[in-house]
Amino acid sequence: MGNGQPFDPAVVVDIARQLAKKPYVAPPNDLPDVFSGLNYEQYIGIKSLQQPLWINEGRGIAVEPLHRGFVFTNTVEIFLVEDGAVRRIGYDPSRFDFGRINVPAGIGDIGFSGFRLIATSSDSPPFDFAIVQGATFFRAIAKGQNFGAIARALTLKPADPKGEEFPAFRAFWLERPAIGSNSLTAHGIIDSESASAALRMTFRPGDMTIVDVETTIFPRVNLDHVGLGGIGSTYFYGPNDRRNADDFRPAVYESTGLQMFNGKGEWLWRPLQNPETLQISAFVDESPRGFGLIQRDRAFETFQDDEARFERRPSLWIEPLADWSQGSVQLLEIPTDAEINDNILTYWRPKAPMAAGSEVPFAYRQYWCWTPPERPPLATVVTTRVGRGSSGRKRRFAVEFSGDVLGDNRPADLKSVLTVSPGSFQNLKVWSYPERKAVRVVFELDPGNENACEMRLILEAGGKQISETWLYRWTP
Repeated sequence: MGNGQPFDPAVVVDIARQLAKKPYVAPPNDLPDVFSGLNYEQYIGIKSLQQPLWINEGRGIAVEPLHRGFVFTNTVEIFLVEDGAVRRIGYDPSRFDFGRINVPAGIGDIGFSGFRLIATSSDSPPFDFAIVQGATFFRAIAKGQNFGAIARALTLKPADPKGEEFPAFRAFWLERPAIGSNSLTAHGIIDSESASAALRMTFRPGDMTIVDVETTIFPRVNLDHVGLGGIGSTYFYGPNDRRNADDFRPAVYESTGLQMFNGKGEWLWRPLQNPETLQISAFVDESPRGFGLIQRDRAFETFQDDEARFERRPSLWIEPLADWSQGSVQLLEIPTDAEINDNILTYWRPKAPMAAGSEVPFAYRQYWCWTPPERPPLATVVTTRVGRGSSGRKRRFAVEFSGDVLGDNRPADLKSVLTVSPGSFQNLKVWSYPERKAVRVVFELDPGNENACEMRLILEAGGKQISETWLYRWTP
């Protein structure tokens, strides 16, 4: 659908469908050297000289196309849909200030690498709330936050011995919002060696930014490792994992842990780590109700970072909009020696393979937020602390829970239930702090000669669970 043609969402889906019937064609390596060789500082020095599209029209959302360069080398065609008709946005170098970059004349139309969305509601100053750029990556934030966790529209074969496959955005059709709607719908095409896909995303910025995602996947080959609702983040070190810490800051991470609300109605909490070796965890489930990477630490004192402000990074909660049947929430924890790396990845992996030539639709809602809209009605984990044990390979744990049930009227028969496999534990104590509605469970893990120990901890009273379930994998 090009200039002047009527827009039809079904055509976007059919474009992806037809792509899958043809052999994959990699995007051309046509970015001029002056842009492909940019470092990060040079790239962010490129500034737009024009105002974002629709910025002064009272539509609640404006759009700014993003320049190609640095690691963003692929072309993403951008079309606007205005009054039902399609209009392509062409590249013009005169709309950019290149700073110290010496750009030769006659560059031509090199296209864009993605786009930025700006919230322009009348009740607050404009702010960038979403960036769609690179592979199938996109970020969003709620009002007052800093960018952090990153979403993936499609994930293929992560941590595969033969290498991960990175699908990429090829084109977007952006529907102009109605006056005062504060909502924008983007229709996209994704392509990759193993599959193509049609994508529909509806963005609604605010105190909690909501993105509805509808994807139809068209496999070219049989796919047995597909990731849906993918989320990437950074975990460098924190109170449960300070192996890489020689730093004045107490902690460095964008997300505290992985939260899951499984099909059985159980709330699970898995603190993140920066392990010595790649760790892959699979939380088998059926009909999951939600999962996400959550930043639970909202105090500056936790991080003491004047620039990064990790306490302002978003939590991202994924809520399936249909029955996702059987599969697992996968968690990849990748060793890193630098905080700039996204070393955490989580996603839903369907159990059923996707057959070549099939059409597989999935839909879910993203909440980019301070706190997810749905949360455990139980005591939750506030902090996990880990340190040296009494001898040898032993490790000492302190897991703190918090909730109204742990206040002055806490149950008299409150107890902790801990399981460790393999390995064992000893010296378990439960400390109550009713004045701050908290309970701390302290114990010592004895891994013996094992190189991985799985732990599970809950609080009980009256024979019933009164906390979310704490999960943890210890590795040397």
